[in-house]
Amino acid sequence: MYAHPDDLHRARSVGANAPAEFAAWVAFQKAADREDGAVPRRYRELISVAVALVTQCSYCLDVHTAAARRHGVTPEELAEAAFVTASVRAGGTLAHALLADRLYEQHTHSSAPVRSAAG
Repeated sequence: MYAHPDDLHRARSVGANAPAEFAAWVAFQKAADREDGAVPRRYRELISVAVALVTQCSYCLDVHTAAARRHGVTPEELAEAAFVTASVRAGGTLAHALLADRLYEQHTHSSAPVRSAAG
């Protein structure tokens, strides 16, 4: 398996090869993880889990699911967040299908059909 939880410890060694960028990323991460924002930390973690589900980042999913639990997120909230995420992602697919439909129509008017090798 390519993704392994122990790889998270490699972040500092990777960051050592790009120290300015890594420092900026760490500062950004600290700002996003702060406790005193308008959005409570438990909601920040639910948002983080949702993003991890969409981006399919197993490391983020591991870290933010654990943090969500520590900040009081219930299994029911986690499950609902997963389905809300899936629904919104499905909506994004539909939105792109609308674009594909319009582009298909535009291409129909602007070019001859392309024949496949089989046809």
